[in-house]
Amino acid sequence: MKTKELDIIPTKDVFVGDPKAPVTLMEYGDYESEACAKVNEVVDRLLKQFEGKMRFNFRHFPLTKVHQHAMKAAEASLGAAQEGKFWEMHTTLFANRRRLGAISLREYAKECGVNNKKFLENLVDSTYGWQVRSDLLEGLDKGVRDVPAFFINGELFTGKPTFDNLKKGIEEALKKKKRA
Repeated sequence: MKTKELDIIPTKDVFVGDPKAPVTLMEYGDYESEACAKVNEVVDRLLKQFEGKMRFNFRHFPLTKVHQHAMKAAEASLGAAQEGKFWEMHTTLFANRRRLGAISLREYAKECGVNNKKFLENLVDSTYGWQVRSDLLEGLDKGVRDVPAFFINGELFTGKPTFDNLKKGIEEALKKKKRA
């Protein structure tokens, strides 16, 4: 019996902002992390500040040793991404980072407009687990050890991820693009 292959939209293909923007800000994060939740507000401000000049991509780096629900939350965001609801789910997960059990995740998905009747089943079966692990392994290969970790146009951002510091990093990247 041949099993049906599932075409899964990976997080590396999910962006917010202008697709042709000269600067790509990428974050490796964890939905249970307080620091990631705080920096999510910074990213929203940066997207407004650099509208048309920056796009944002969020990649999963669940710290499963300290955050027992981070893996399933990441999988839930991927489940939502399959219906074009990644960013709605992303925002909802950070807003509810202290309540990320499977039943709660299903409720958040419904609130975000996800219609997949097998959403909970996919979570239980770890349908999107490999995609989350793929993000995690890629992050480790790039030197990520903690979250939030940012990359600006592929280069690791080493400063503290405050609005002002990230703004400077993005402005530098824009200057480099103009010179190139």
